[in-house]
Amino acid sequence: MASKTNPFTFLQQVRAETSKVTWPSRRETMISTVMVLVMVILAAIFFFAADQLLGWLVGLVLNVGG
Repeated sequence: MASKTNPFTFLQQVRAETSKVTWPSRRETMISTVMVLVMVILAAIFFFAADQLLGWLVGLVLNVGG
C-alpha cells in the first residue's frame, strides 16, 4: 500500500523534480514547431492526392461495369 504524503511535502517534491527537467530553448521550440507544421502540410497534401487518385480509380472501375 502506498504511503500517504502531506500536500506540502508533495509540492516540495514536485518542485524539486521540475527543477531537474531540461527545458528547451525558445529557438528549439520554434524549430520543432515549424518542423511539425511542415510535416502536417506534407501529410495533408499526400493524403489529399492519394484520396483523389483512389476516387478517380474507383470511378473508372464503376463506370466500366455500367
